[in-house]
Amino acid sequence: MAFKYMLVAALAALPAAFASPIELETRGCTYGGPYENFPPMSSWLPWTTVFGLYEQSMVNAGSSWDDVGRINVAISQAAASIGVDERVILAIILQESSGYVGVECTGGDDCGLMQCEGCPSFQGQNELPQSDTSAMINGGTQHFKANLVDFGDLWDVSSIYPALREYNSGSVDNNDLSVAAGGFGVPCYVSDIARRMMGQVF
Repeated sequence: MAFKYMLVAALAALPAAFASPIELETRGCTYGGPYENFPPMSSWLPWTTVFGLYEQSMVNAGSSWDDVGRINVAISQAAASIGVDERVILAIILQESSGYVGVECTGGDDCGLMQCEGCPSFQGQNELPQSDTSAMINGGTQHFKANLVDFGDLWDVSSIYPALREYNSGSVDNNDLSVAAGGFGVPCYVSDIARRMMGQVF
């Protein structure tokens, strides 16, 4: 979920030592530590490939095939107009709602395909018009763009991975992006999104 107030935690007092593979396995995170420990963008699959791998999953989650087509259109348009990589938008959607256009809101008003605060919601519905699908994805992408700006707004993992941590948790431990700093969010959120962009389906 995205948080309205995004505070970047400067946790300089924490030790710089990274979690061991055993600790990561126990937590269930494939990747941990600072952004340098996470997969480079060169390891991500092309946008159309990743989308194709997850089309059936989105239908299984409750969206119709037409909904999935409109999600594709909305992601491409949001990426071009807001300036966020299509693969990142898709991976957030998959992480937050499994691609179900009728997903329920959580935490009060974290709503829509990207579960962002104040975003439109069409709970329990599918076969949505393009305008409704686009509204959800535009809202979530704009939220993420604000996070991206907090970390330099670069088309690079040095911005993208910390911004993903902030999108989910509202705060960031730069020493370990697999820690949900402040006690909010999913510890493996960034790790899971990286795996999705590399073509792993789960």
